[in-house]
Amino acid sequence: MQIRLNPEQRKAVEHGDGPLLVLAGAGSGKTRVLTARVARLIETCEIPPHRILSVTFTNKAASEMRERIEALTGGEARGLWIGTFHSLAARLLRREAGHSGRERTFTIYDEDDSLRCIREAMEACGLDPRRWSPRALRSRISSAKNALVGPSDYAVSAYDLLSRAVADVYPAYQKLLSRRNAYDFDDLLFDCVQVLEGVEEVREKYAEQFLHVLVDEYQDTNHAQYRMVRAFAGRHENVCVVGDDDQSIYAWRGADLRNILDFERDFSGASVVRLEQNYRSTASILQVANAVIACNVARKPKNLHTEREAGEPILVARTPNERREASWVTSQVRSLDGSYGCGDCAVLYRTNAQSRAFEEALRRAGLPYRIVGGVPFYERREIKDVIAYLRLAVNPADDAAFARAIGWPRRGVGDVTLDRLREEATERHAPLLETAASAAEIEGITAAARRSLVDFAERLSRLREAQGAMSARGALESCIKSFGLATALAEEEDGADRLENVSELFATASSFDRTEVEDAAAEASDLELYLQTVALRSEIDDVEFDGEAITLMTLHNAKGLEFPVVFLAGLEEGLFPLSRALDAEGGIEEERRLFYVGVTRAMDRLYLTYADRRWRAGTESRSSPSSFLDELPDDPIERRLTGGASRRTQRWSTGPTGVAGGGSVTSPWTGTGGGLGSASGGYDWRRSVRRAAGSEARPSQDPEELRYDYSDTQVPLELKPGARIVHPRFGEGRVLAVSGAGREAKAEIEFEEVGTKKVVVAYAGLRPA
Repeated sequence: MQIRLNPEQRKAVEHGDGPLLVLAGAGSGKTRVLTARVARLIETCEIPPHRILSVTFTNKAASEMRERIEALTGGEARGLWIGTFHSLAARLLRREAGHSGRERTFTIYDEDDSLRCIREAMEACGLDPRRWSPRALRSRISSAKNALVGPSDYAVSAYDLLSRAVADVYPAYQKLLSRRNAYDFDDLLFDCVQVLEGVEEVREKYAEQFLHVLVDEYQDTNHAQYRMVRAFAGRHENVCVVGDDDQSIYAWRGADLRNILDFERDFSGASVVRLEQNYRSTASILQVANAVIACNVARKPKNLHTEREAGEPILVARTPNERREASWVTSQVRSLDGSYGCGDCAVLYRTNAQSRAFEEALRRAGLPYRIVGGVPFYERREIKDVIAYLRLAVNPADDAAFARAIGWPRRGVGDVTLDRLREEATERHAPLLETAASAAEIEGITAAARRSLVDFAERLSRLREAQGAMSARGALESCIKSFGLATALAEEEDGADRLENVSELFATASSFDRTEVEDAAAEASDLELYLQTVALRSEIDDVEFDGEAITLMTLHNAKGLEFPVVFLAGLEEGLFPLSRALDAEGGIEEERRLFYVGVTRAMDRLYLTYADRRWRAGTESRSSPSSFLDELPDDPIERRLTGGASRRTQRWSTGPTGVAGGGSVTSPWTGTGGGLGSASGGYDWRRSVRRAAGSEARPSQDPEELRYDYSDTQVPLELKPGARIVHPRFGEGRVLAVSGAGREAKAEIEFEEVGTKKVVVAYAGLRPA
């Protein structure tokens, strides 16, 4: 095995038995350390690959790590357990199906399937989805599962109306999932822990099997994942975790920073190796990163250094508004003079809504760009439709897949027929597909619908019997041919584009290799394993960064990536740091870690930008510079005022705040007056609402309906289906539809706490979530 390592990396790679914590700073070569350590265990220590467990956080990372290990060991990595927590949990649950309460052919539900199932559970419990948001209930259930709180334990602690509603729905939802032989994403982890901890023979089997357990991105693990690690490493305690507490940015989805901070307490006698040499960024970029993250208190001290030269200074640009901010960024890309291509540049921002101004500026300039955060490939309608057929062929109890597949292409089975079929299935305690096979015996269904149902069930039965001996591509071809899916797509108005997407699905099925799932010992068909791989893909797994296009993405999506040129935009108080994050415990420190992640994505050049004014909720309001800008060091910073920015105060506060959260220090660039929304700042909420409505006349509605302080957000309001908003009385919700224009514009919104309501946009006081 030949691989170059610095002294700290070599120390981590050559560590023997016992717990090991590798604190890997940004760009310090942690992937090199992980792959080299696994390769050494296989080659030098002669550990059989099947006795090594390596956990990553994305499928793409797992695939790349496997390729590197095979290259280092000459292909001696077959049998290695490597993958994400969810994929490894799914693998274990298939192998141990006898202990899990599900059959081996279980389906993994995505968010849409899960929400439909939640709605059915609510209906069974007599809860009105117009009052109780299914999405809010699902979010509570998800958090409970990640904390390993089951339905009965949750009911004990239900303390308010929403919690009591969740306590009713949670067990009903679980019964539906069990009846359909399905798991949602959170169930995979929950049930995996239940099996590992609750079944002694299973616990002993895997604790004995895994001589070494390695975990990447340990700072992002939640409680369920932590318990999985403890169970797998329970016998030998040869657990090596790699992570960076300074890059822990997922508390909002359950990640627990204490897992990495308390590792030495959890695993006594643990060794600690710090990887502080950065191979990515210039010295100037690291100087900025080190200075800002040092303001955090909850962290393990480390100081990144590099052998690279200082490089270009970090440009901090103040712009008049978000349009000029986007134009300035575009001009900087053009001024790179061939030193870098568009594909070398990334624009990072705090919220998805900020992409609009950059899209417009780049289109005007004729520069190519890609947005990370659009509709993922596997979420497209035609792909989900085809996948539904394949899911049914593997798991005939999957009622969600049945409901989707039976509705497309149209075959004379409408809502009335489906409702009658569901009634009959409930009476028989049977899945919909099984009930459909005997539709000829069911009263209340037309003769034509009966024939369609029986024909559908027979075709599925034939596909199910045949798929076991087919490749994933063969099963896909058979499915599309048997049900005429290509013909149905071709007849649609945008059929050519949809057919192109299905063609891409063929490509994914053709390239599928069951050995990558490492479950060849199980009696699973290629199609079963392929569907598992599809279900567990994350959005970032499908993003291709090849080609000359500027990348636009949120900071959360940028984690783990790097670009020669990075623009970190929207550095304004209330936007970044985001004001609602400040209400959570440790919120300002997590926002600072997110800033640190953004800075350390840059390899050669870093630009920080903010605007004096920004559009939000239909009006343009004054912004304040981010408190993070006050934490920047002096030396590598070059500050610029772009055209139109006020020059009445051009000083810059460079002293440290002395407070972890930025304190109350105000940048001299803020201008006169109070904060956003304050009286001294001149912000009039009534006038802004009247302007948004196109009239200065006082609205006839109760002013209390309009009284809302927009000071805690600077994100522009985008009213379109799917947008997340906040109402001053009803709380957070999702826009379902928008109708009308001007003062007559109305929005239908599904609120998490009060259900679906229609509001008049001009008077509702909406703001982006």
